[in-house]
Amino acid sequence: MRQACPTRQHLAIPAPLHAITCPDHSITQEPRQLGAELHHAAQLWVAQGPDLFLSRGSVEMLETELQPLMPGPLHPLLADMLALARRYQRLSGTAELRFRLEKITHDSCSRFHVDNVPLRLLCTYTGPGVQWKQPESDTIHTTPTGWLSLLKGRQYPNWSASTAVLHRSPPLSGLATPVTRLLLTLDHPDACGMAVPHATPEEQ
Repeated sequence: MRQACPTRQHLAIPAPLHAITCPDHSITQEPRQLGAELHHAAQLWVAQGPDLFLSRGSVEMLETELQPLMPGPLHPLLADMLALARRYQRLSGTAELRFRLEKITHDSCSRFHVDNVPLRLLCTYTGPGVQWKQPESDTIHTTPTGWLSLLKGRQYPNWSASTAVLHRSPPLSGLATPVTRLLLTLDHPDACGMAVPHATPEEQ
């Protein structure tokens, strides 16, 4: 039996990720705090890892590609990202996914918008998380570090602008201290013209 849809909740109150299937939920979030080992692993990747890892495939394929890049102390980050990839698979119903792990030090995607994808899962491991708002509201919500955010895009079945939620990357240029965001983005495998694995920013 299908569970009742937890509708008509104020979006500032996180709903379970599976509630994204409800017509009046365009964003669902899961609060969580990163443990010490995961936080340390994320900081190590910021210090030593590539600026961008971009690929597509099954979770098993992604694990094979990532393992050589993430030995020893980086295992907690690898395990967490693969667990999130499996959750995204279950929520989206896709056999493959687009996986993007990126360091961000500048103002990226600073305009509020809706993505041209079915579903997008975001997790910021270091730095501030995604900002979001309702179209007619001036209230901007900033997602805490480590939280999970699942957002409907324009390609989601029966997507409606009337229930849309706008989001953007948090501006970094105005911060008193420089910050590097480590952002994981999980998408449908064909998102953003994903044509080749490990594309450089110029190839996207």
